Amino acid sequence: MIEPRSILITGASGAVGLQLVRHFVAAGDTVVAVALEEVTEEMISSAPVSASGRLRSLTVDLETPRAVQEVLTFLDRVEIRPTGLVSAARNLAHLKQAENHRPTRESWIGEFRLGVVTAYELVMALADQADSQLRSVVMISSMYGLVAPTPALYDDFEKQSPVHYGVVKAALNHLSKELAVRLAGRDIRVNTVSLGGVDGRVDEQFKERYARLCPAGRMLSKGEVSGAVDFLLSPGASGVTGHNLVVDGGWTVW
Repeated sequence: MIEPRSILITGASGAVGLQLVRHFVAAGDTVVAVALEEVTEEMISSAPVSASGRLRSLTVDLETPRAVQEVLTFLDRVEIRPTGLVSAARNLAHLKQAENHRPTRESWIGEFRLGVVTAYELVMALADQADSQLRSVVMISSMYGLVAPTPALYDDFEKQSPVHYGVVKAALNHLSKELAVRLAGRDIRVNTVSLGGVDGRVDEQFKERYARLCPAGRMLSKGEVSGAVDFLLSPGASGVTGHNLVVDGGWTVW
């Protein structure tokens, strides 16, 4: 029998993060949902908390200087030591661009700060906790951390595909490799899941173009995100670290 896990998920109110919260609560795990807004039982109604796992929600802006300490203080208060961390925090405001469709210096810094620096700080803080139980970290990345975007997918390529998004995801992929080496002696595995396009926020024309460019002929469903993350957090992945598990319907093989 697999023991229930305690999993901290950042970006827990986003499309991907909320799907992960639902999945792990339904699996009977304890989930600490960290986001800019409270994650409630009603938001994960497809996975009743009373019948499965436990949900604890912390509202915090991870970009503030004391955010990581707030997370640690909260974990002490609820008496939870996470066995797993899923880093999925996003801030769409950082993807805004200037009138020439180029990201500003502030956008570059904000995207990198949240996507890489804060992710690093939280991993290390959890690893350094007294009585730390951390065993597995999963960073949520993108196919655009591996390949450049395809202009034909977009109506307005320069406007809709900010250059700094993929650059930061590439940095996150390498951060995972670095941490896999540096935390191996503590029996902590660090991996990345690079996702293809997930259905949910695009129109039918975009989906049709995406289908023509992808071997699977479609975008990912939200439910397809959870399986890869669950595997990397499971005992079955005990020999997997420093790996980038690509879940993209074959997009990056072409």
